[in-house]
Amino acid sequence: MHGVGMRDKKHFTKDSIQIAPFVLLPSPFPSTEFNKAIELQPILNELMHKVAHDDKFLEHTLQNALQVDEFTANLYDIWVKVRQEGITQSIMLGLFRSDYLMQCTEANRIKQVEINTIASSFGAISSELPAMSRYILRQLGHGDLIKNMPVNNALSGLCAGIVQAYDLFDVASAIILFVVEEVSYNICDQRFHEFEISEKRPDIQIYRKTLNEIYVETTLNDKKQLVLDGRPVAVVYYRSGYEPAQYPSSREWDARLRVERSTAIKCPSIQYQLAGTKKVQQTLAGAGVLEQFVGGGAAACRVRDIFTGLYSLDFDEGGERAVDMALADAERFVLKPQREGGGNNLYGAEVREALLKMRHSRERAAYILMERILPPLVSGYVVRPGAPVPPPLSDLVSELGIFGVIIGTKDKIYCNRQVGHMLRTKLADANEGGVAAGLGALDSPYLLEM
Repeated sequence: MHGVGMRDKKHFTKDSIQIAPFVLLPSPFPSTEFNKAIELQPILNELMHKVAHDDKFLEHTLQNALQVDEFTANLYDIWVKVRQEGITQSIMLGLFRSDYLMQCTEANRIKQVEINTIASSFGAISSELPAMSRYILRQLGHGDLIKNMPVNNALSGLCAGIVQAYDLFDVASAIILFVVEEVSYNICDQRFHEFEISEKRPDIQIYRKTLNEIYVETTLNDKKQLVLDGRPVAVVYYRSGYEPAQYPSSREWDARLRVERSTAIKCPSIQYQLAGTKKVQQTLAGAGVLEQFVGGGAAACRVRDIFTGLYSLDFDEGGERAVDMALADAERFVLKPQREGGGNNLYGAEVREALLKMRHSRERAAYILMERILPPLVSGYVVRPGAPVPPPLSDLVSELGIFGVIIGTKDKIYCNRQVGHMLRTKLADANEGGVAAGLGALDSPYLLEM
């Protein structure tokens, strides 16, 4: 009733949506670990900001992956071209999300799954979900438990970041441009951002365009402003563009290059997107690397504590050790490519099969190896279209995402804050957990002293 919906991938039509899968009751999560993730987000925001501005680090870290991953190589080529021509807009807007699973040990601590620097979705409809959870708790006679549900202002926080970037652009009559897929399934989450900005700032006009439409309908003027309908674009916010399928021809890549050449503030910039690759995440976990960006003090210790085992598959001694380790016990690991959006990782027997196939191929350098995080199980009811009514009580695992906003140049940060959260929950026997991919369900955390 509050728009927590998606378009149906199996029976797609632009004229209807269905409910997004959700968990009926909020799922328990340790309050100390939730608060730890909240407090860490500004540190992680600044870490990714510094990584994105370290040209030599990105070049060195991605050099092997670029030889075998065409998509990342195309992004990298745009970055090189824009740097050679001269950066026209030094301000960057990052809307990030750091994702965690609880590691089931005696201590039960959060471990980072990944950090998303592009299309960090579900901040909008995750902000709507707690109202339903509170309603259900009251209907069940447990309104007193609502106090254990944290406030979630992800939608307003993310949109405030976009508006702040717009104001820093400081050009009268400028617009905001949302970059969307040719076919958008996650339409409610996208649109809610537009509605929120329109309510808070009715003077700002928002356009939705695909990369192909940007290629056809935009130009660069003599000031290097990106112009659409005769108006300069202040902020370009990518809700797509993180998958090869969204670049079916050279037109889409030309559109991305045009945006990067412009004075528009990008969310994310090409540097932020490259900084969010799995290869960068793996490299940061190496001995002494994280400390190059955050120093050797308490901040580094706190960040390093959330890392799980991450291993390179490059053709060197370390890469060979990682391959041998995974082949010996494939169930311990996940094989992750440089992709976002869910549904791309390999698990268990798939890990062994893939590594045997590409052990002597440079293709393996496009992946990283990550130790599996084994979270504790909770019981709950997943409600989804077509599911039995009432739904069965199932064993579930939850993944916490913390949203962050950072705006700045290489030398100056204008804002850096944590702005909200989301909880995605899946059946315990499911490997992937992406809601948009149809594998997970939206949830709300219920904080407990554990």
